[in-house]
Parts: sequence; C-alpha cells; structure tokens
Amino acid sequence: QGLTAGRSVHLTDWPSAEEFPYDQDLVESMDEIREIASVGLSLRKQAGLRVRLPLRSAVIASNNVSGIEPFVELIQDELNLKEVELVSMSEETAKRFGLVKQLNVNSRALGPRIGSQVQQVIAASKTGDWSETGGKVVAGGIELLPEEYELKLTGGKDSSAIGLLNEGFLILDTELDDQLQAEGMARDAIRHIQQARKDAGLDVSDRISLVLGASQLALAAIQEHQELIMRETLTKEISFGDLGENLSVGENEQISVKLEKLD
Repeated sequence: QGLTAGRSVHLTDWPSAEEFPYDQDLVESMDEIREIASVGLSLRKQAGLRVRLPLRSAVIASNNVSGIEPFVELIQDELNLKEVELVSMSEETAKRFGLVKQLNVNSRALGPRIGSQVQQVIAASKTGDWSETGGKVVAGGIELLPEEYELKLTGGKDSSAIGLLNEGFLILDTELDDQLQAEGMARDAIRHIQQARKDAGLDVSDRISLVLGASQLALAAIQEHQELIMRETLTKEISFGDLGENLSVGENEQISVKLEKLD
C-alpha cells in the first residue's frame, strides 16, 4: 500500500516498458562505475585497507568523465573516499601521474599455442616492442589472446595503489594520517554497536543508551566522532566505563559495548 497507494502491490498492473525508456549512455556509465568500484575494492584488499577505513582521495582517468561525474558521490560511498578527481584519459594523463603501462606475458598459456616463438614475445614485452589497439595486444608481431597476458600500470607515488580500467586507470591514495585512522576506528565501533543491537533483538527504530569501554586511542577516536556514532546507532545517551569484553577496532585497539533499549 505504501508503494502504490492502492489495496496491494500484488493487485497492481505490471508497468509498461515504454514508461522506462532504455538509456544506453546511463547503462555504459553504470557499467564503468561498477568496474571502478570492483577495481578499487580489490586495490584496498591488496593493500590491507579495510573498507571502513576512509581514504583521502582517488584519481579516476576515463574517456567518459561527463557520464561518471553525476555519480561521484556513489563512488565515494562504495570506496569510502573523501575526494575523487576525474580526469580525461590519454597518454599525457598517464605521464602526468608518472605511470607506465607494462605487459606481462603468461608463458604457460602462450607456449602451447606458439611454441618456440614464446621467447620472441617475452623479449618484445620487455623491450617495449608491443602495442595495444582496440583491446587487442600485439607483441613481437604476434597477437595475444586475453588469457595469455596481463597489463599493469607501474610507477606513481609509493603511497598509492594503481589499477587498470578497461578504458582508463584508478589511483588510490593509500597514505593514512591520524584523522583517517580515528574515523576508521569510529566506524569499526559503529559496526560492533549495530551487531550488539541485532544480538539484543532490537528493531531498527529502537533508541538506546550506550556504555562503551575503550583502550586509549580508541577512546579518543570515539569521543572525536561521538556525534556520528550516536546518529548512526540511534543512541540517545552515551557514557564511558571500564573496558570489558574486547572487540577489535583499528589495528590494535579494543572496545566493549553495553546497551539498553530506551522506552
């Protein structure tokens, strides 16, 4: 009834497809955003950066900047980023960020197909005698199949993680400071409090009072982000006590959580 203002959504006619015209540009933009999120999450995992830990920024190079720009906030939410810089993809753009594309040949996959010529291809990949055009890679005069090679971007800053997109690249700023670490611990605390709410069988709309115990750095982080924690967990009253059952936040900090439902 809330969806249709009628007796039941089950008694409503199926909507006509003409009411939702196909938008090719939107589909392509969302496909690229999904790819950006997937690559970004993979880079975070490789760098050992949990998703609840915010990162300062990312640079996204794309041939579809205008299509991605309306959805920057979505990308920030998916990858937990403070800022996103969009730039048009070109060789000059890659050079601007000190990036070089590198071809790695999978000799195990390539060898059975071309035999002794595999050494020719490997040598070409190392000397730069290769090209990528229209999604096809040719090295030493031999076209490679997708499973026979891997393209990587190398270079950039030490405090960054770099990933290739189908038509661009993504650079994550992986440098952490005390402010980012503190917010990450606060968001870890929110997860533990939400789990405690669930374990207590509370409804999503129930308000609570909360007693937190915390190690020294965790306590400072929680107090700094107390308003965020209270808002996200529907906490109306919060106090701090001794550290009880240890729950991990951040790298090596602990908290404990006690809560009660408010009438």
